[in-house]
Amino acid sequence: MTDKQPFFLRNEQVRSNCIEFIRDLPTDEKKPLVVKVQPMTRTQAQNAKLHAMLGDISKQCEFQGKKRDIDTWKMIMVSAHRIATGGKAEMAIGLEGEVINLRESTAQMGVKRLASLIEYVTAWGVQNGVKFNDRWGFWGR
Repeated sequence: MTDKQPFFLRNEQVRSNCIEFIRDLPTDEKKPLVVKVQPMTRTQAQNAKLHAMLGDISKQCEFQGKKRDIDTWKMIMVSAHRIATGGKAEMAIGLEGEVINLRESTAQMGVKRLASLIEYVTAWGVQNGVKFNDRWGFWGR
């Protein structure tokens, strides 16, 4: 058995395969397994598109007078997107007395939420003169 076996419930054959997979799993009172059903999170194409766009921004833009790397731009954009879509920022004092922004995780975003973030990044980039390299093509919704 692998650690994780995802099944994308798209049709009856996948459902049958999933049911059979679960039937074959061992049961153990002391070490139970967890079966989790959830909406699909971001797609790999979306993730690639977002990181490509952040790379373009990091090469062409500054934030508060300094060039920033992709990870920093990701934090900036995810935080701004949360506010722009009606959310609230959550700040905390970290373990060493630093101020930290407890932001959303893009890895946990659903397809629609990440599509919204990509649209936000696109709009911000256009408003700020970013030339996006569209090598990733269609990124899905």
